[in-house]
Amino acid sequence: MIERPRRLRSSPAMRRLVSETRLHPADLVLPMFVREGVSEPVAISSMPGVVQHTTESLRPAIAEAAAAGVGGIMLFGVPEHKDATGSGATDPNGILNVATRIAVAEAGDALVVQTDLCLDEFTDHGHCGVLDASGYVDNDATNQRYREMAVAQAEAGSQLLGLSGMMDGQVAEVRDELDAAGYANLALLGYAAKYASAFYGPFREAVQSSLEGDRRSYQLDPANRREGLREIDLDVAEGADIVMVKPAMSYLDVLADAAASSPVPVWAYQVSGEYAMIEAAAANGWIDRRRAIEESVVSIRRAGADAVLTYWAVELAGWIR
Repeated sequence: MIERPRRLRSSPAMRRLVSETRLHPADLVLPMFVREGVSEPVAISSMPGVVQHTTESLRPAIAEAAAAGVGGIMLFGVPEHKDATGSGATDPNGILNVATRIAVAEAGDALVVQTDLCLDEFTDHGHCGVLDASGYVDNDATNQRYREMAVAQAEAGSQLLGLSGMMDGQVAEVRDELDAAGYANLALLGYAAKYASAFYGPFREAVQSSLEGDRRSYQLDPANRREGLREIDLDVAEGADIVMVKPAMSYLDVLADAAASSPVPVWAYQVSGEYAMIEAAAANGWIDRRRAIEESVVSIRRAGADAVLTYWAVELAGWIR
């Protein structure tokens, strides 16, 4: 007997019927940048179609995301002023906390408002934490700042805190602080397996990063697969409600490992460099833009991501609804 698997590929309807992986708008999270001190949205040159929002342009953008049915938004603040400890991150009137209050009011129950809990956007040196006298990121001093940030973001109304700094013990520290402050029901997303990747380049423009050098002393070595799973296990043990693999497409093996073992949801971040590459190739006519976008997100879901952070969330949601 000749096996004929092509029978199940014979028509669009048949292929749709037997598809193993499906996309739904609720599985998508839209990252959004909000910039202090601008009167109009500012285009990000390395990420065509993505902008730094004003607090006013943020409102209709959130309404659009809610209408598209996406699962949530992830907010990043871009402050006017930075300092060594990232004081703007804990200022109730700092741009991220102001944007969070606006977003929560605009979104209502339509989507989950999430906030990036990291210092890199707010520090004048661009690192994700506090530096010691030698210029090394001080893990424990940084976690103290994360504790303070967590309460500030909780007070602003964030519904899910994205701990992206990659400090040892950060999830446990933040969970302890939130519980003590009366926020035991606030969920935590641990950026557990976050790699020191070259694919973050356009994001540095998006948040106007001050970083010189790299973050290899705290983000994971791209060569290490098992270490990613170890970090995921640690975050789960410390109380993370969701864990993250970042970037997505270059780390599908790590994502598959996490999905196979994690008792909590596993998400993945399709980062700025992944977005920029597809947009650039499509702009040059080298690839079919829509098919490439859909295929890229399907690959992340197929590898095991329960949800995907992607800058195409709203557009993709419109295609698949």
